[in-house]
Amino acid sequence: METERLVSGWKRPEDWDVDASLRPRSLAEYIGQNKVKEHMNLFITAAKQRGEALDHVLLYGPPGLGKTSLAHIIANEMGVGIHVTSGPAIERQGDLVAILTSMQINDVLFIDEIHRLSRSVEEVLYPAMEDSAVDIVIGKGPGARSVRIDLPPFTLVGATTRAGMLTSPLRDRFGVISRLELYETVDLQAIVERAASILAVDMDEGGALEIAKRSRGTPRVANRLLKRVRDYAQVRADNFISHDVAKNALALFEIDENGLDYLDRRILVTIQRVFGGGPVGVESLAAAIGEEANTIEDVYEPFLMQLGLVQRTARGRCITNLGYEYIGIAPPEEMDG
Repeated sequence: METERLVSGWKRPEDWDVDASLRPRSLAEYIGQNKVKEHMNLFITAAKQRGEALDHVLLYGPPGLGKTSLAHIIANEMGVGIHVTSGPAIERQGDLVAILTSMQINDVLFIDEIHRLSRSVEEVLYPAMEDSAVDIVIGKGPGARSVRIDLPPFTLVGATTRAGMLTSPLRDRFGVISRLELYETVDLQAIVERAASILAVDMDEGGALEIAKRSRGTPRVANRLLKRVRDYAQVRADNFISHDVAKNALALFEIDENGLDYLDRRILVTIQRVFGGGPVGVESLAAAIGEEANTIEDVYEPFLMQLGLVQRTARGRCITNLGYEYIGIAPPEEMDG
């Protein structure tokens, strides 16, 4: 699928392409997710040796972990083109058919938020993934007939933050299913140092480590914080990011030593003050803090649970002993011990 570009009077800044280049372009540049990288390298090498398209790949995990980057890397490593779209953008079966029929042999079709495909569109994918063909209906009424269009072999790479929302028929058609995990601090530090090098930011090891520790285990957050700390250093610290500069900048932005921001703390305080520590359903919690339930589940809750501050039960979300300690309140007596 080609995207038409319209020319306007606006001119791209010189550093536009530099910021875009923060995405790794090969498995060698991709930092972290070592098991996923090892498996993907094996599958890609085998497919290239056979001269075949890579099997269909499903990538799932919290947002910001590099699913989109990995999809582009797969295409680059395979030496083929990539067609990028998302589940909500494909509204009709004809939209998907148009994309599929425009692809070249062994190309990659990347569908972000694949769990949001409509059921009618999803049904077009079944024969495409299994038989490299699509079925379309020509005409209406008694004279309607079904026509099968053969497609070149291709690789579907689907990305989702909610693998549980995929239907079984779609999920079962993926040959490779990989979960991306939150990153360790050492990997995030390497990501920050790589990004700083690309952005020509002067920074020492302590500055990179401080940013990494507060990045919520997420490369997207690490890169975002690096850019904001760069702004702080440019205005207040002679364009150099040291440990103290990074610490002061992130304190100014209300991001604490654990990477928790204002909304994280508001979630904890709301569960404690409004709902007595829980349990509370995500919809009720979302209404109380004025945030979308999906955002709480996909962005905030995984990290709070990883730190052990919130527990998710069958009845809802509860604040833990560690959560009480974090907000400076003694837990109820029945939770002691």
